[in-house]
Amino acid sequence: MKIRGISRDLLELLLEVGRDRHPYEFAGILRETDGVIDEFNLLPGTVSSETSASLFLDMMPLDTHVAGSAHSHPNGALIPSDADLSFFPRVGRFHLIIGYPYTGENWRCFRANGNPTEMEVIG
Repeated sequence: MKIRGISRDLLELLLEVGRDRHPYEFAGILRETDGVIDEFNLLPGTVSSETSASLFLDMMPLDTHVAGSAHSHPNGALIPSDADLSFFPRVGRFHLIIGYPYTGENWRCFRANGNPTEMEVIG
């Protein structure tokens, strides 16, 4: 699966979820269709607080369209934490961090190894 970008609608939804959940973190799984990340799935049993969000990966469906994850950083930091770096390789190749104040400039994409990467917004 070659990822070309993220749909504008999904990015706007993720920013809105961040605003709605603030000051709590949110976390979920990103899915792609035809190379565009266009879906966000919450997993049953997800737990969130002001300092972290945990996914129960055993609740993740077997799916070849999982592209990665998205979660928020209510403190606004747009860099992966040590916990993020441990989590990223377990779920897909692309990982979005959505940060306070949740505007169009307050997000970044990272590879599973934690290196930043560009992600085109499509649509």
